[in-house]
Amino acid sequence: MNDDKLMKILLEPRVTEKSSMTADKYRQFVFKVMRDATKPEIRKAVEKMFEVEVESIQVLNVRGKSKMFRRARGKRPDWKKAYVRLKPGFDIDFMGA
Repeated sequence: MNDDKLMKILLEPRVTEKSSMTADKYRQFVFKVMRDATKPEIRKAVEKMFEVEVESIQVLNVRGKSKMFRRARGKRPDWKKAYVRLKPGFDIDFMGA
């Protein structure tokens, strides 16, 4: 797999209160990934971008919410979330401190 595709697989880290607690307790980090990304592709992308070793990955598809704007019905887009567990001794620091 070429490096260009690997760099496009991870769209953004999901830094929320829940994901921060999960990172502290289980060494799991949450990423928003491309809809067609597979577990092996996500593993390679995380290992290449952050120079860490991945222990396991859990992936889930998040359905977009239905919304109303005045009288028009709308829907937010669906997206894919990946929970990445790192091997002991590795860590990702998003804050850069």
